[in-house]
Amino acid sequence: MRRRFVAGAVAVLAASVGVGALAPSAGAAPTADISVNAGASLGTVPSSGVGLNTGYGDEHMGDAKPSSLMKAAGVRQLRYPGGSGADDYHWKTHTYGDGSGWIPSNTNFDRFMATAKRVGAQPILTANYGSGTPQEAADWVKYANVDKGYGVKYWEIGNEVYGNGHYGNGKGWETDNHADKSPKEYGKNLVAYSKAMKAVDPKVKIGAVLTTPGFWPDAEKAPGDSADWNNTVLSIAGRSIDFVIVHWYPGGKTTADLLNTPSRIAGVRSSLRSLIAKYAGSRAASVEIAVTENGAVGSPAQTSQAAALFASDTYMTWFEQGATHVDWWNLHNGTDQAPTTVHGQTDYQDGGVLSAGTCAGGKCEPTRDTPFPIYWGIRSLTALAKPGDTMVKSSSGNSSVTVHAVRNSTGGLNVMLTNKSPQNAAQVSLSYAGFTPAAGAVTTVSYAQGDTALTTAKRGTAVAQTLPPYSITTLQLKPASGTASAAKPSPVPTPTAPAPVVSAAGTTGTRAQGEIGALVGQPTPSSTSGDLASTGASNAVTYSALGGLLVIAAGGMLALRGRRRRALHGK
Repeated sequence: MRRRFVAGAVAVLAASVGVGALAPSAGAAPTADISVNAGASLGTVPSSGVGLNTGYGDEHMGDAKPSSLMKAAGVRQLRYPGGSGADDYHWKTHTYGDGSGWIPSNTNFDRFMATAKRVGAQPILTANYGSGTPQEAADWVKYANVDKGYGVKYWEIGNEVYGNGHYGNGKGWETDNHADKSPKEYGKNLVAYSKAMKAVDPKVKIGAVLTTPGFWPDAEKAPGDSADWNNTVLSIAGRSIDFVIVHWYPGGKTTADLLNTPSRIAGVRSSLRSLIAKYAGSRAASVEIAVTENGAVGSPAQTSQAAALFASDTYMTWFEQGATHVDWWNLHNGTDQAPTTVHGQTDYQDGGVLSAGTCAGGKCEPTRDTPFPIYWGIRSLTALAKPGDTMVKSSSGNSSVTVHAVRNSTGGLNVMLTNKSPQNAAQVSLSYAGFTPAAGAVTTVSYAQGDTALTTAKRGTAVAQTLPPYSITTLQLKPASGTASAAKPSPVPTPTAPAPVVSAAGTTGTRAQGEIGALVGQPTPSSTSGDLASTGASNAVTYSALGGLLVIAAGGMLALRGRRRRALHGK
C-alpha cells in the first residue's frame, strides 16, 4: 500500500477506462472444446485457501452482515491487521505510529479473532516489522497462543517490506524505521523474528516477504547490493521460514488484459519454487506459497463483472499451482473517485468485496455491505469445491473460455466455465476422461453480468452448454449409474516446468506501484533501480495507513479512503 499518490494517476486510470479501451469488438459467438481428465489430480483444495484481507481501520469488519456474507462465501482465512498499516501497528496498545492517531476501538486483536471465529476462518497475522521488534512479535504469539489459546499458526514478518525505499532512493510506501533497509538486513531480522516467535510456540509458521517474480522490484539491485531481494533474503533466512509471501496485482490496460493474467501464474510459481529449492534445503517441499494480497488494482475493473471473473479464475489457478492461501484485498475498501462505466456496468473503483457506502463525485456506492460482483465471483467457488476436494486436469481450446474442474468427496465432478467475452454467448462442447457423467439435464450454478445472486438451475447437458456473456457457470455432474466407484484421481506427472519469470527492468507489479500512477506490469519511464519518482509519484500528499484503509483528516472530519485513492488532504 502506497503512502503517496500522484494526481496524474487519476488521468492515467481515467484514460484506461475510456470507451475505446473498453468497447467490446463485435464478432461471432465463440465456441470452445473443453476437455476434463477426472483421473489426473492437480492436488487438493487447501483447507484455508479462500481468504480476505481485513484491517484495524474497518469498524464494520465484525458486524453481523459482513460476517454472515463471508461465511456464506466460503471464506476460510482472514488476514489482519491490514496491509502497509501492519508495519506501523502495535497490537498490545491497539495503536499505530506514535499512538496519536484514531483507531476504532472495536477492531483490536481480540475483536478480530471473534470475527474470524464467527466466519469459521483461520487467521493469518502480519507482525510489525517496520516499527516493531522481534520481542513485540513474540509477545503477540504468547498472548494469542499461550494466554488466549487461539492457536494462530501463520505469521507474516512485515508487509511489502521491499517498498521501504531501498529501491527508490528513499521514496517508498512502507514504514521501515531500520537504519539499514536492505534485503540483507531484512533477512537477518527475519531470522531473529522467527527464533523469538518459535521460542514461544514452536508450531507457528513464519512467512518471508518476497517480491513477485516478474514485477518491480524483482531482480533489482540497489547500490551496495550483491544480489536482488529474493535471493538475498532467502540465502540468509531460507532455513528459518515456513512459507513465502507474494502479492498478486497483475493489472492490465483493458479488462481483456486483466482476464488473461492467470496464464502468468505458472511462471511465477516456477520461479518461486526454484528459489525455495535453492535455499530451503531438505525442507523445500514443505515451504508453502501464500498470496496474501490479490486484486484487480491497475485495471479498469475494480468492482464490476470483469473483476468477478478475474477473482474466481485467479483463486483456482493459484490453488492448482500449489498456493495454500489466496487473500483478496479487501473486505471493505472505500473510494474517493467517481464511478466509471465498464462494459455497461457501473464500476465504483473501490476494490473491496462489500460496499463501504462512500460517496465521490456526487455519486454514492450502494448501501454499506452490499456485495459487489467480486463477492459473487468469490462465492461462485463454493459451487465448485470444498476444502479437501481434488482438483483435476482440464483444458480449453478457446482462450475466451476458461475451465477448472474438481472431483468431490461423493464421487461427482464439478466443472467451472468462465466466458470472458463481454458481448457474446459461448457454445461449449465438453469431453471427459476418467469419468462418465449421467445423461440428461445437469444442475448449474451461474453468475452473469447484472445478477445479484448465484442462480441454480437445470440447464444443458454434461457435453453441451451455452454460456452467457461475461459469466461464471459451474456444472455439478453426477456419475452415470454403475460408475460411482471409479478410481480416485492419480497425481499428474510433473510436467516440464514453465520458464521462470524474467523481470523486465523498471516494471511495476505491487498494488502500491499500480496506485501511484504506473500501470501495473508496465515499464516505468526511467531507471532500473525502480525510483518511484520515475512513475510520477509526488511527495506533496501523504497518507496515514490505518489497517487497510487510508485515514485522512479533513477539517476535523475523519475520511476513510481506499488504498488506491488520491488524498484530498494530507495527514
